[in-house]
Amino acid sequence: MPSSRIPGFYNLSLAERLAQAAAAADQNPETLAPWTSGGLSPEAADHMIENVIGLHSLPVGLGLNFLINGREVLVPMAVEEPSVVAGASFMAKLARAGGGFSATTTDPLMIGQMQVINIANLHEAKFKIYEQKVELLALADSIDPVLKKFGGGARDLEVRTIEDSAIGGFLVIHLIYDVRDAMGANAVNTACERLAPQVERITGGKVHLRILSNLADRRITRVRCTVPVNELAFGDFSGETVRDGIIAAYAFAAVDPYRAATHNKGIMNGVDAVVLATGNDWRAIEAGAHAYAARSGQYTSLSTWGKDAEGNLVGTLEMPMAVGIIGGATKVHPAAKAAIQLMGIKTASELAEIIVSVGLAQNMAALRALATEGIQRGHMSLHARQVAVAAGAQGEMIEKVAAQMVAEKTVRIDRAEEILKEMK
Repeated sequence: MPSSRIPGFYNLSLAERLAQAAAAADQNPETLAPWTSGGLSPEAADHMIENVIGLHSLPVGLGLNFLINGREVLVPMAVEEPSVVAGASFMAKLARAGGGFSATTTDPLMIGQMQVINIANLHEAKFKIYEQKVELLALADSIDPVLKKFGGGARDLEVRTIEDSAIGGFLVIHLIYDVRDAMGANAVNTACERLAPQVERITGGKVHLRILSNLADRRITRVRCTVPVNELAFGDFSGETVRDGIIAAYAFAAVDPYRAATHNKGIMNGVDAVVLATGNDWRAIEAGAHAYAARSGQYTSLSTWGKDAEGNLVGTLEMPMAVGIIGGATKVHPAAKAAIQLMGIKTASELAEIIVSVGLAQNMAALRALATEGIQRGHMSLHARQVAVAAGAQGEMIEKVAAQMVAEKTVRIDRAEEILKEMK
């Protein structure tokens, strides 16, 4: 890709943006056509879920300026909230001056859980499982020969004893499974189902629940960025003032769960937008992220912000990222396939690294706004346009009505209707 920097992109028409995006990603414009038609036909939707009665569309915007591990990336983002795409794109532009985003992923290991109940002696049963661990892993490995061929399969078994619960004691067995480029739910759930009879024979108990865990803490993606302090300056705010304001805002989220919930929601604004655009399970990602944020016993920030020896702003983000590029909606949803193609993604790890980079960028955008002029200014401007359209404004009138409401600091549909009448 020549560059993810496309100056003036927001000034182009819809057709021109699509053409520019295709050219920048070296794609045929027809590849991106699903986005101009809602991305999915009712007939295709009828095969995806039950009781289909229609479609529900979301806007797809393009995250610009992203340089991730030295590679230019245009990022499709499906989101309804104003300022998310613009905020992430602008922060990506600032991060470019420091080399962009550097991201890494661990191996794609997922956890399948088996709950074993009705056991006479928990510790004896635990040791018996470990004694036959090799045989159990071999059985799990034999279930999916295609996955095994591509380097995936069973990696380990771990056993925990739960001594006291509402039903008394039971065992929890974790099957650690490498799912390669899949999200992994189907492969892991199938493996747990197949292992259940053998586990029951070994322990003398009953395997009750057997299902994947969405706390994918063996499948972690990490990203960092460095923003030169001079890049942070704007208006009456010096770079040092913005930097210190962002760090102070992070410090609040790090120690207070009420603030951390909103702080992390800002991260997920970016994360979920890319997860949705690629047809992945945003609910699983949300569940894993928030559980991971509470792993110490107190819910806290997923990101960190500080400064380096030169005084530049440094941000990091670490979170579970169980996404795939094979299976599920990623292969049957035309818009999801277009998103994967536009980003030039070859592996699930690449997708994970892009997603966390967008999450960190969006987090920085929110903190910068909060620490300087307040979150409402950017939100109000974009929200005002939506309200103006809802009130019936068209063409140039949209911007005029929106601008007057922002100037009055009153963004309401009744006021938009009044302004329209006055202008007519």
